[in-house]
Amino acid sequence: MADFDVFNGDADGVCALVQLRLAEPRDAELVTGVKRDISLLKRVSAGAGDRVTTLDISLDKNRDALHRLLEAGAQVHYVDHHYAGEIPDHPALTAHINPAADVCTSLLVNGELKNRFVEWALVGAFGDNLSVSARTLAGQAALSDAELDQLEELGIAMNYNGYGASPADLHFTPEALYREAVQHRSPLGFLRDAPETSQTLIAGYKADMASAESTPLDPASNADAAFLILPNAAWARRVSGVFGNALANAAPDRAHAVLTQKDDGGFLVSVRAPLNRKAGADTLCRQFPSGGGRAAAAGINDLPADQFGTFVDAMKAQFAT
Repeated sequence: MADFDVFNGDADGVCALVQLRLAEPRDAELVTGVKRDISLLKRVSAGAGDRVTTLDISLDKNRDALHRLLEAGAQVHYVDHHYAGEIPDHPALTAHINPAADVCTSLLVNGELKNRFVEWALVGAFGDNLSVSARTLAGQAALSDAELDQLEELGIAMNYNGYGASPADLHFTPEALYREAVQHRSPLGFLRDAPETSQTLIAGYKADMASAESTPLDPASNADAAFLILPNAAWARRVSGVFGNALANAAPDRAHAVLTQKDDGGFLVSVRAPLNRKAGADTLCRQFPSGGGRAAAAGINDLPADQFGTFVDAMKAQFAT
């Protein structure tokens, strides 16, 4: 029997897996990548008797590979909060999928584990920009305000680490970050005992955010939708998602898109729906071939330069008040 742990490389995916493996350790093969690398099940070769845990990647984007694994006899435990489409009815599939705008995979896993490692769930939720959900759940944990602020900072920094065109853009690969984090039953212990890792993430996040904050909004922006174009640089690819979250928090009635230039002249796009009406980001992004995500936050992996105007018009229409 072989075990495979398949997980998104952002804070939510990493923290979801940390919780599960603290509860039930397994010597599993890790399958992950940068945050945008979500078609991960195609990299898994599993059969009868094998166990595949799949976290924080859209079932809809992995449907064919999931069917292949199930028909080969693998047991699949699937937890996610992205758009799934029709969920297969198969005895070998255990699916816990909830696309509601106020949940994430770490929170769903926390529910399965009945708060056993709730502090790691909080880190994942903060990383997914679910501050209200995280602080509501924090009422069930004996944390001071200062400790909760530390978990929020760590979650944002871990989420930031997942963005990039390839693992070479990241400070730490998701595998390395997971292996370091899972050694600690509490993220506060991780912060205390692994300062080189945690402080590298936090310092990198602050430096890259400072660069992003000096970039003006594109003239196409209006009261309903703001557009920010970042250069083709590693720091810009790293910060694109978390800067989108920061913009959304600062202007909760407006939608935001952070577009990062690519080598071919196109864009990597991160979209955030207005925080005060968390809906429509996935609908918008799925209008484009490489787009997807969830209601509150979605993205497009490859927007051709000649479709920028089409995207601007579609986003303004999607979020018009």
